Amino acid sequence: MTVAWINRGLAAAILVFLVLVPPLHVLSEFNLSQVGTRSLWLGIAAASVVFLAANGGMVSLGQAAIYGVAGFTYADLVVKVGWGHWPAIFAGMGTAIAFGLAVGLVARRTTGIYFLMLTLAVGVIVYYFYLQVEQVSGQTGLHLDRAPALVGGDTISHPTRLYYAALILSALVYVFIRYLVRTPFGIALQGIRDDPVRMASLGYNVELHRAVAFAVGAAIASIAGILSVFFNLQISPSSIDINQTIIVLAIAVVGGLTRLEGAWIAALLYSLLFEYTQPWAAHLPGVLQRPLGSERYPTWLGLLFLLVVLASPGGLMGLWHSGLEWVERRFAPRGGGAAQVGESA
Repeated sequence: MTVAWINRGLAAAILVFLVLVPPLHVLSEFNLSQVGTRSLWLGIAAASVVFLAANGGMVSLGQAAIYGVAGFTYADLVVKVGWGHWPAIFAGMGTAIAFGLAVGLVARRTTGIYFLMLTLAVGVIVYYFYLQVEQVSGQTGLHLDRAPALVGGDTISHPTRLYYAALILSALVYVFIRYLVRTPFGIALQGIRDDPVRMASLGYNVELHRAVAFAVGAAIASIAGILSVFFNLQISPSSIDINQTIIVLAIAVVGGLTRLEGAWIAALLYSLLFEYTQPWAAHLPGVLQRPLGSERYPTWLGLLFLLVVLASPGGLMGLWHSGLEWVERRFAPRGGGAAQVGESA
């Protein structure tokens, strides 16, 4: 109970802090956008990975490609076809979900390393498609003049509305996943993760459950894709290359593949690393500035990945819960344990 109340209290405090960040001017507009908003939409992308891995046993390397499909479809319809923002947003998300369902149907019989490699192949195919077919991606990507007015229009100069939109969507994604895993579908999916043969013998359609779960993960990733276009006011093939694919997976693993909250925690660490390695390296001798500066942030992310995995297979959230359990054992009343021993004797 003590651990549960500590977690609830801390979560409430963090939520209140996040809501009050813009009006209290805790961060500059630059940091609000580059750290705050980036952390939120990357957290949503990583949450789609965590949902599939924790509940379906499917570690996907295709989530960046899926949110790229959503982002490119939205940007194409707005820039080239002239659609309004909202019809294009729903069309982009619908396309990504349909694409995710198609990939899920193809990959429904694969597990483990085979599923991982198949989704990696999907990511590479999508990347090269948008790289080579310039009719749908442009020579230098697709650039928007403005985002929808609801998220502030010029999100680069005025990032507050987009920050709040990303915060609300992150909260909705978190609540939705927590609810879904407690439904009959979510419980059946967890059973399929643990023992697919037994679940099939009980009458469950294992392959269909996996395909639908992948489509749900695609729906979550598509939200991140739309937000990424709002955030950058552009999208290009480099937005979904192999580096971005690895970054999304690394964020999910560093946060903890079994802990949904870890997706946003690790995304925050990544955003801080991305923005502040260069200023930190500026104080180093010249020979070390380039190797240790922001141009090498993937190296820092890789080192963080290794350290966290070696220290705790459960990621940062695993370390947090292990620490809380140690504190609870360390400061638990000793009389209670003695009384229980006496009763059992």
